[in-house]
Amino acid sequence: MTASPAARRLLVIAGASIASLVLAACGGGTVDTGAADTSESSGALSHVHGLGVDPADGRVYVATHSGLYTVAKGEKPKLVGDRKDDFMGFTITGENTFIASGHGAPGSDRPGNVGLIETKDTGRTWTSRSLSGEADFHSLDSAKGTVYGYEGGRIRVSSDLKSWDNRATLEALDLAVNPSGDRLLATTAEGAATSTDGGRTFGKGAEPVQAFVSWPAEKSLFGIGTSGKLSSSADSGKTWKELTTVPGGQPQALTAVNADHILVATMAGVYESRDGGKSFTELAPLAS
Repeated sequence: MTASPAARRLLVIAGASIASLVLAACGGGTVDTGAADTSESSGALSHVHGLGVDPADGRVYVATHSGLYTVAKGEKPKLVGDRKDDFMGFTITGENTFIASGHGAPGSDRPGNVGLIETKDTGRTWTSRSLSGEADFHSLDSAKGTVYGYEGGRIRVSSDLKSWDNRATLEALDLAVNPSGDRLLATTAEGAATSTDGGRTFGKGAEPVQAFVSWPAEKSLFGIGTSGKLSSSADSGKTWKELTTVPGGQPQALTAVNADHILVATMAGVYESRDGGKSFTELAPLAS
């Protein structure tokens, strides 16, 4: 799959590194085994697509181009289970329970597009829930038991992980839903675009341009720009307050667990803030 002109504009804004990352992930379900080897030999991760914290034990999970890993400060990343699939869309929906999408690893019996998969044992085993062989969600989020995904240039919504309602079509890089589930934000080349009808329609994108967004609480929306500048919004993205620049340059993923606990992956590493984004510490480096 090639990126459309609007998507390419956003990727150009984001820079060549993110462009190559996303365009590589869009291509036919192959996994860069060289990146996986580099990750293992150096003790570093590469190509991060998603981040999350399991509410059961507070462990940090990193979804990458070559598997799902746990990370902790001062420790080497650890592969969860034995799957080295390309985990694209990824989000944690409950204790020990994650959903994901992406591409099966070369040599596995999994399809190029794995559709929507779910684990209830923190990633050790996965079950196909729907759209196997068809869908590749690049962004996933959930609120009040409903899952919102961005796949094939459209918003898709499901309340049972089996049947999907196709909603708006747009060119976006990431999406976030507010905790009440009545407002959706998508990052576009023109800025953050808002939907107030569950993703059926979106308004025009409004600056500043954000690459990734995360919405842990009604008045705590976070966005990270293409140069790594982290901002917060207390009014659903109408206005933004710049907080800091996360180390490591261009962002690859953002997840805010709550108003204080924020995870960011940049080109250099996975970073964590415990003070609402004022300061960050490195949890794990990323291989160049």
